[in-house]
Amino acid sequence: MLSPARLLPRSYQPLFAHVEFRRLLPALAVSDLGDGMSMVAVAWLAVVIAPEGQAGFVVGAAVAAYTLPGAVGALVFGRWLRRLAPRRLLVVDSWLRAVMLGCVPVAWVAGVLHPVLYVALLAGSSVLHAWGGAGRYSLISQLLPPERRLAANALVSSSTSASIIAGPALAGLLVTFVAPAWLIGVDAVSFAVLAVQVGRSGAGGGVADAPVDAGRARDGLRLLRGQPELMGVLALTWLFNFLYGPVEVALPLHVTDDLSAGGGLLGLYWMLFGVGAVLGALAVGALRRLPLWPVTLGIVVGWGAMLLPFGLGVPVGVTLLCFALGGVIYGPFTALSFTLFQERTPAAWLTTVLAARGAALLTAAPVGTALGGPLTAAVGARGVLAGSGGVTVLLGVAACGVWLRGKRKR
Repeated sequence: MLSPARLLPRSYQPLFAHVEFRRLLPALAVSDLGDGMSMVAVAWLAVVIAPEGQAGFVVGAAVAAYTLPGAVGALVFGRWLRRLAPRRLLVVDSWLRAVMLGCVPVAWVAGVLHPVLYVALLAGSSVLHAWGGAGRYSLISQLLPPERRLAANALVSSSTSASIIAGPALAGLLVTFVAPAWLIGVDAVSFAVLAVQVGRSGAGGGVADAPVDAGRARDGLRLLRGQPELMGVLALTWLFNFLYGPVEVALPLHVTDDLSAGGGLLGLYWMLFGVGAVLGALAVGALRRLPLWPVTLGIVVGWGAMLLPFGLGVPVGVTLLCFALGGVIYGPFTALSFTLFQERTPAAWLTTVLAARGAALLTAAPVGTALGGPLTAAVGARGVLAGSGGVTVLLGVAACGVWLRGKRKR
């Protein structure tokens, strides 16, 4: 009988021959699924425990607390954490999330889950998450040779995209039977599984953690500022995510106001996008060699182009197809972005640089989302969707011009 690895494209098969990566991937997928469930559970529990008339405030605070403190943690704790090897960073972040999120169902059962305590626990769970994400991709870079990293990054980012499909759907089903606090407890268990698996793999005689040069790591952020190419990748990614933010506000309003439809259609848009993102990431990971910069810039332009039809009043079927194709185009972006950083950054500085990248990007989509509300009120949902697409296309074209000029100089 064929193993699942044999059914994958040839570029992926060597990854499953690597014992440590083969053990790491399922644990990452479990934690991704837990986070996907929390996309629904965090907001829903906030609604349940919020005082009357304050649900909007509590939901906003809870959602922000689940992500934004990671940017603060990347800066405040860098002095100590940048000395840790990638594997230890991932274990520390996973155990912190497991413990803090695990306190949520405990407090729920004890009847003491006040909104302030809830937000504090969510904030505590995310404070090291930028470092944990940096440890994840630094560990991949450490385990695998350069020619295998794009495929590995694609598999890991595909797991994240798949969790956006499966996690909310599973949480939506389970929340009708159990309190959302228990779903957050499941998320806590998923990170405990990740911490145990990563810790076991490090003790099993496999590839050892590469030593971190503490003296040089202090200059990691300075290196990022002094490398125009890395700063270009970071600036492009920040603006790309920022321009994506208003879409999350405008699309639901487009469905309800412009199309007079319900949540089922909105779910279909995001499901098609998620499926497309998984397929796109897996497809790009199957390619052995890619000109990373041209493909990355093409993704920016292509995603923007898929949003333009929303402003033309085309039939719903057309915009559904565009959103699905947009997912296929967008899917490889994360894997390509991390591969660029892995290839251009010295190994001793990679974790610090990736943590700085994560901290900066944590602010992008929330700022864009915050602007989405006023923009939608001013120009309508269709105008915001098409406007986001148009400006994204211009961003890609401008970045292409900068890249070509830099290439000619080199």
